[in-house]
Amino acid sequence: MLPKNREPTHPGEVLLEEFLKPLQLTQDQFASYLGGSWTQPKISAIIKKNRRVTEAIALDFSDAFGTSPEFWLNLQTRYDLWVAKKNHRHIPRIPELKVVNF
Repeated sequence: MLPKNREPTHPGEVLLEEFLKPLQLTQDQFASYLGGSWTQPKISAIIKKNRRVTEAIALDFSDAFGTSPEFWLNLQTRYDLWVAKKNHRHIPRIPELKVVNF
């Protein structure tokens, strides 16, 4: 269930507080460990909520930390849905339609 009174925890906050800090890894060290197209600014953008955790990112994080990719994607989905609900314009439900027998 989504929290109603507070913003759900963003995956970037989890990355920083639950993984990087306890492991005493800097963003630059983590980016180097991941290799490929990973850079410190990319890690920073995720932590600052300026970049979403995508399926590919979730796979990289799950490999590095021994978590599931679903863990990261669920955090992102909960956050995205909460933001969307804050900006959503309510649409009334369609009234029941009468069934016409031919």
